[in-house]
Amino acid sequence: MQTGRKIIHIDMDAFYASIEQRDNPRLKGKPVIVGGTPDKRGVVAACSYEARKFGIHSAMSSSRAYKLCPQAVFIGPRFDVYSSVSRQIREIFNEYTDLVEPLSLDEAFLDVTENKKRIGSATLIAREIKVKIFKKTALTSSAGVSFNKFLSKVASDMNKPDGLTVITPEEADAFIDRLPIRKFFGIGKVTEQKMLEMNIKRGADLKKMDRARLIKIFGKVGGHYYSIVNGEDTRPVNP
Repeated sequence: MQTGRKIIHIDMDAFYASIEQRDNPRLKGKPVIVGGTPDKRGVVAACSYEARKFGIHSAMSSSRAYKLCPQAVFIGPRFDVYSSVSRQIREIFNEYTDLVEPLSLDEAFLDVTENKKRIGSATLIAREIKVKIFKKTALTSSAGVSFNKFLSKVASDMNKPDGLTVITPEEADAFIDRLPIRKFFGIGKVTEQKMLEMNIKRGADLKKMDRARLIKIFGKVGGHYYSIVNGEDTRPVNP
């Protein structure tokens, strides 16, 4: 297990919907859905936390979302605005490191092992970044801090919204053992179902499988599952 790196994953909270609520105060506290309209075969691009309580999620059809929550406010996306805010956030990242790998407008990996401010603690950097994002954009973000990309990404999802979760090298094994299989990067619904049928429910169950067997069952990606469940993720943060 390589543990020398310091990787942060920053994920904005309900990014598109939060921008709409910020720019129109009347939408605060309401279920907001950004995407197509229910009557024109639209799709949910993003939704607020208030909408998520009704079981709504991105990529769901707008008509289904409407059935789940008829009182939801549907708004067409403003990608120029979202891109502009995303650039503001990226400027903050670049104050700390040039090793920034955006995954989309609302999330990115940062390698702060060596950083421009010479701050020794990645947790401190993540906390500073979250504060700066809020001051600059009035939006909250969640951060995950660990020694590889897989763990930092999982960590950022642990305490949303406005969370900060740190997984140290000492905690990694126990954390991975408890992790439900659907939370593993690269395991979608079909693979999850296949693993559940094999009685693989958590990381601890997956650890019992050797690399050769995983590759035989799942193909090349089985080797990836073996690596990450054993805390091995050497993928660089690629700007």
